Amino acid sequence: MQPKILIIEDETDINQLLAKILEADGYRTVQAFSGTEGLLLAEQESPDLILLDLMLPGLSG
Repeated sequence: MQPKILIIEDETDINQLLAKILEADGYRTVQAFSGTEGLLLAEQESPDLILLDLMLPGLSG
């Protein structure tokens, strides 16, 4: 089973770049574009690792 990484990053280009790099290395990724969405996905997906942007709009990391 591949490790699952949740990426919480509001900048679309950075979020997609991280996902592309990680997936090329064999990881499964789940992407969130806000802190609120990230919290919800963290509960639903139970990722092995969370990459979190510290300065998110509305709800910071």
